[in-house]
Amino acid sequence: MTRGVLSRVGQYVLVLWAAATLNFVLPHLAPGDPVQYLYGGEALGLAPELVEQVRAGYGLDRPLIEQYGSFWAGLLRGDLGTSVQFNRPVVDVLLDVLPWTVALAAVSTLLAFVIGTLLGAWAAWRRGSRRDAGSVVGVLLLDAMPAFWIGMILIAVFSVQLGLFPSYGAAPIDSEGTAWFGAVVARMVLPVATLVLATLGGFFLLARAAMVGVLDEPFVRLARAKGVSERGVALGHALRTALLPVYTNLTLAVGTLLSGAVVVETVFAYPGVGRLIFGAVTARDYPLLQGGFLIVTLGIVAANLFADLTYPLLDPRVRVSRRPVVPA
Repeated sequence: MTRGVLSRVGQYVLVLWAAATLNFVLPHLAPGDPVQYLYGGEALGLAPELVEQVRAGYGLDRPLIEQYGSFWAGLLRGDLGTSVQFNRPVVDVLLDVLPWTVALAAVSTLLAFVIGTLLGAWAAWRRGSRRDAGSVVGVLLLDAMPAFWIGMILIAVFSVQLGLFPSYGAAPIDSEGTAWFGAVVARMVLPVATLVLATLGGFFLLARAAMVGVLDEPFVRLARAKGVSERGVALGHALRTALLPVYTNLTLAVGTLLSGAVVVETVFAYPGVGRLIFGAVTARDYPLLQGGFLIVTLGIVAANLFADLTYPLLDPRVRVSRRPVVPA
């Protein structure tokens, strides 16, 4: 058991190395120069020696291999460099916005999981009916809509037309205490609703497919033969078993939403990691880009590792299949 866990952890460490390397290389391959964006370079009358001095200050004048070595040396020390845009340590910039993204992703994932799973189980229970067909068609149409388009529709209806919710930002400047918390919740409604509507389709389809397969299992027919009510069969027997693949999708969706929130945070001007990455791309802020991508990568890898380690605790069949076979 311990050897298997260490083996999987080693595989994820290798994935992290490859992902961190790509995080370093890809921003440098993009066209543009952060010094030209930030200071205007010679276009604003800066002398060439001043431009080179600025580049040297950010370490951009060194060969790429040296920058790569410095990147890993700083990474092992917990130092991601200095942001070109903000002239602050990247770690500090990321820590300022990370709680907003974590809150947004956590609430959205939980709601999408609950709503999508319950709707999928309900549709599977009525499989073949008009309600089942209508719910599948509706979810597929919703799943085909881009997240930014859903967000723009919600802004147009609930913010512009009805004036119910703010359409930008995460927290007001001039409030505190209970009023501040209420304002934060109000500003999260539309971004959360956008992410939920954009992601619940996966939970719905997976829960429905798993539920349809479970409903034909012998133990479900046995529960009915014992006189268990239909509600008890659906919730206590079928849904519990059908939740196993949906749980795996839940853990993966947590990491995916960290990266998927880029568009939604940009649409709602939400001060999270996604909007920070968007601004870093525009400014060619290499250290901030690398730090933002690293946060997203760590979230996805950690979610995969958590799912891999905890799934055997939920499904005894996986534990049995992983036991070594002892020859007689």
